[in-house]
Amino acid sequence: MDATTTADGRTLYVDRTEAERGSKGPFLAAYADEAGESRWGYFCSNCASFDNAMDAMGRIKCNGCANIKKPDEWDAAHE
Repeated sequence: MDATTTADGRTLYVDRTEAERGSKGPFLAAYADEAGESRWGYFCSNCASFDNAMDAMGRIKCNGCANIKKPDEWDAAHE
């Protein structure tokens, strides 16, 4: 895992082997510990940012570059 520092100075560990496909680049799993036991969130590989959000359907959106991962499942009734 690669140690990466957030904008506020926190060290997080990015696992480049665990990824979710995004529209502009993969979202990589980020952990709070080097052992990979405490999942923190995702790292956007397109703009090198931790500033992203996930909704209840599994959609991930980067707030920096608008990289998007489509939801895992969706229902037309939610449109």
